[in-house]
Amino acid sequence: MTSMTTALSVNLNKVALVRNTRHLGIPGVTRAATLCLQAGANGITVHPRPDERHIRASDVPELGLLLKDWPDREFNIEGNPFHNLMDVVGQLVAQQLPVHQVTFVPDSAGQFTSDHGWCFPADAARLKPVIDQAHAWGLRVSLFMDAEVAPMATAKAIGADRVELYTEPYAAAWGRSGQVEQLRRFAAAAQAAIDVGLEVNAGHDLNQDNLSAFIAQVPGVREVSIGHALISDALEAGYANTVKNYLRCIAEGNA
Repeated sequence: MTSMTTALSVNLNKVALVRNTRHLGIPGVTRAATLCLQAGANGITVHPRPDERHIRASDVPELGLLLKDWPDREFNIEGNPFHNLMDVVGQLVAQQLPVHQVTFVPDSAGQFTSDHGWCFPADAARLKPVIDQAHAWGLRVSLFMDAEVAPMATAKAIGADRVELYTEPYAAAWGRSGQVEQLRRFAAAAQAAIDVGLEVNAGHDLNQDNLSAFIAQVPGVREVSIGHALISDALEAGYANTVKNYLRCIAEGNA
């Protein structure tokens, strides 16, 4: 049992994906962010890929300007630091617009969606300089990681502040025979991260069905980043009701 509160960061990629199918500017990404923040979301996440198939580079400063009016909320920008991410973030920093966390994800340029974490020790040497650069900008660094115990010490050693556990294997096992084992696996990975001084985020395919159990069983989850399921739910229930429902799931898990 924990008294810690887990933050909800809403990933807006799918809002941008729908918008990009036409040239009308709707649905609006900043409008979606505003409605989610008004409903109590603790932050906004975007993943600007090089092909701009959803979030565009131009969306990022617009969201940064919006978040200036929400100083108690966070802006998390995720992506591959060896593609376009550092340029996008660097421009935001140069404009003195809010950005609080970068989440480094090892996806390929044309990858459908993120589906694996960094590999250590193979990726350690090339990650350290970009982690150092993000720290020089005053940003928190989270590394997208599979739920494995062994790599956590290396993630800490190269300077990461947090890890984001890739939760698709847990979501895929939900309601099936492997659910308990996956929860144990994620709990062990999270505890290993905490033991070496890392904080823990989580994301990918978390939803209203599986979120509470994850937070209840996996120690120290500081933030969940949720996009596809939340935006899909919002198509039926609206942003405000959906965000409140997810916050309720988080509260139940934290209880």
